[in-house]
Amino acid sequence: MEPADTSGRHLRDLRISVTDRCNFRCRYCMPREVFGRDYEFLARHLLLTFEEIERVARVSTGLGVRKVRLTGGEPLLRRDVEELVARLAALPGIDDLTMTTNGSLLARRAARLAEAGLDRVTVSLDSLDDTTFAAMNDADFPVAAVLEGIEAAATAGLTPVKVNMVVKRGINDSEVAAFARHFKGTGHIVRFIEYMDVGRSNGWRLDDVVPAAAIIAAVDAEMPLEALPANYPGEVANRWRYRDGSGEVGVVSSVTRPFCGGCTRLRLSAEGMVYTCLFATSGHDLRALLRNGADDSAVAGFLTSIWAGRGDRYSEIRTSQTGDLPKIEMSYIGG
Repeated sequence: MEPADTSGRHLRDLRISVTDRCNFRCRYCMPREVFGRDYEFLARHLLLTFEEIERVARVSTGLGVRKVRLTGGEPLLRRDVEELVARLAALPGIDDLTMTTNGSLLARRAARLAEAGLDRVTVSLDSLDDTTFAAMNDADFPVAAVLEGIEAAATAGLTPVKVNMVVKRGINDSEVAAFARHFKGTGHIVRFIEYMDVGRSNGWRLDDVVPAAAIIAAVDAEMPLEALPANYPGEVANRWRYRDGSGEVGVVSSVTRPFCGGCTRLRLSAEGMVYTCLFATSGHDLRALLRNGADDSAVAGFLTSIWAGRGDRYSEIRTSQTGDLPKIEMSYIGG
């Protein structure tokens, strides 16, 4: 049985964080002053095992899940993650198995991920300028290495590669058109993302948000665009194609044009907490159920009850006060 939540939304997407660790310290996700040398990440025994993750994914397909995305932290920091990919790829019912990565380890891992059964990758890259990129990732990691990973993914068949750029006013907003131009005609799909108030430590201010309309206008002014329909119900990005037929871009407008009404996503943290929203303030402990001998029926019932009671509309009701809520960090819940 496929459950519906209190707004009639059905479960279709499962996002699985496989680790809370990352080798970047992006300002909008894991600022170094919070996630410094003394920060205590999850101990290995607290992480869900690959067998446990596979089981949750298998049970979830019976509830309507058709898409699974592996996230983090940085998922390629999870040892032998290709084994997990292979396990999930073998499950009947999963039509799309993807991963979001910062691309730092992708050049050396893309072929193995494809062989294991991964369908596609999304790579986070916030600037093509090394100085700006280093300032944003706070890890002195070069753009060229990420671009190498993107090309390795394309060569391995993990296509179309989507390239996510979080746009922040005064930091990288002047690069929007150049960023689009760089990937135009390559087959890769750029997705511009409005800077969001995820977690409690990224110092989000509404004044730092560049609206999706302004982003699209900047691209359209130099490379004319026309709107495209969504690929599937619940797609978060508004799609636009170049009028000359050389590709498409997308924009994720969680702040200025919320899409809560079509949200079909459930999130599983690395230690087995279930969250019904990227902006959640609390979760539900699935790991305890898994490790206390619950059968598949009990796991399915647990997930069904969570989804059926879901009423999340954070982005639709966002106010200056909601920013003070004790939200879960994005590095922990997955993007």
